[in-house]
Amino acid sequence: MTPQELKNSILQLAIQGKLVPQRVEEGNAENLYKQIQAEKQKLIKEGKIKKEKPLPPITDDEKPFEIPKNWKWVRLGEISFINGGYAFKSENFKQNGIRVIRISDFNENGLINTKIVRHIFDESLEPFLLKEKDIILCMTGGTVGKSYFVKKLNEQMMTNQRVATIRSIFVHQEYINFIVLSPLIQKIIKDSKNSTNDNISMGTINSFIVPLPPLAEQKRIVAKIEELLPYVERYETAYNKLQQLNKRFPDDLQKSVLQLAIQGKLVPQRPEEGNAEDLYKQIQAEKQKLIKEGKIKKEKPLPPITDDEKPFEIPENWKWVRLGEVIIFIGGYAYKSNSYVSKSNNQILRLGNIKQDTLLLDAKPVYISDELSIQTKNFKIQINDILITMTGTRRKKDYLYTTKINKNDVKARNLFLNQRVGCFRIVYGLVPEFLLKVLQSEIIRDLIFKKETGTANQGNIGSEDMKEFIYIPLPPFAEQKRIIAKIKEFLSLCDKLK
Repeated sequence: MTPQELKNSILQLAIQGKLVPQRVEEGNAENLYKQIQAEKQKLIKEGKIKKEKPLPPITDDEKPFEIPKNWKWVRLGEISFINGGYAFKSENFKQNGIRVIRISDFNENGLINTKIVRHIFDESLEPFLLKEKDIILCMTGGTVGKSYFVKKLNEQMMTNQRVATIRSIFVHQEYINFIVLSPLIQKIIKDSKNSTNDNISMGTINSFIVPLPPLAEQKRIVAKIEELLPYVERYETAYNKLQQLNKRFPDDLQKSVLQLAIQGKLVPQRPEEGNAEDLYKQIQAEKQKLIKEGKIKKEKPLPPITDDEKPFEIPENWKWVRLGEVIIFIGGYAYKSNSYVSKSNNQILRLGNIKQDTLLLDAKPVYISDELSIQTKNFKIQINDILITMTGTRRKKDYLYTTKINKNDVKARNLFLNQRVGCFRIVYGLVPEFLLKVLQSEIIRDLIFKKETGTANQGNIGSEDMKEFIYIPLPPFAEQKRIIAKIKEFLSLCDKLK
């Protein structure tokens, strides 16, 4: 149950006569209703209010629920004075004068004290003056139906057009306020709003059906509601905290899972699976083989990783390695826009085509000719390549997107790396999904961002930094597979929790 639903339940019980017990000695609403009508007639004779046309009687079909026998169904206009605001002209607003309350100047929490407007007062505007204990109600626009109970006035105020004022006599005005806030009246407002394009009329407000209890019971109802509202507020605070926790929980759980994974704490180590040192040597041997075959270029040796660089402990059979030692990094090619063709099977992957774990191939695709694709064949993407965006808003981690190339991505077209898109290509000994998740973990992303350069607004990560200054924990190959299987198990749970 949301806080608003809880509040609505309390108000609903109140207007059904179920929040406090009825007391015989408090009389009945019929007598109170007659007193109100007599007072209205007296005010009409004195010329203080105008005579209004009678409102239609309430039919049994209109009554939404049963009320106690000593209560009475009435229309709001029968027990209140309801007035619409004055149509002030904006060009007549002044720096000095009486404050004018427009529909933008209040909400359920009170008056909004910004962009205050004022108007010079004269006697003709007296009917539009607000009084304490009045209820103001928005009659038009996107916030139609919002209301505010004016407990206290620090200065004189007048209502603008489309702001209705509800003022009751011989009735506890705070009880009327709670009725206006109740599901009963809010439903009438909603139905009227939907049928009249975000407007409610004075006729609709006058015709609101209201359950009227004896005056003493009204006071007891208001006291009980005010006693319960602080509990609703406490509930709302706890509810909002829980909502925030629930909203963050799947993402926080996912981050925790990745952190445990790269620390070697997600699955147990198994001696029979060997160690990362032997795997590292096999990767180096495979890279030397590719160098001899002329398939990759020889690279300068990377410095060993010092103990000070290592951000956390890893299992004894794992090994810290620099990324450039275990993969081939390919930076994108600076394709010129004048080399694009209208359509071909050769698409360039630009920054806008890459999001986290996703390729947006149809997001403003651009193509190159077969001839240029042959000339730039070294920038052609392969299955299991991992892509990373290298430019974005400075200090914003959301631009560091990574995704893995799947078979379907390259099935129908050839994909080529544009500048500022990097590619990690595995030569041997790394499970692509494992490397992807390592790169997506918070600690490794933070390592990448330590090398960010650029302007005040735009950040960049250099190609050499990708190879040298990113270092990752390397487990045995079989353990990498088990880690990925366990991550997928947890991520499936995270998706269900969202």
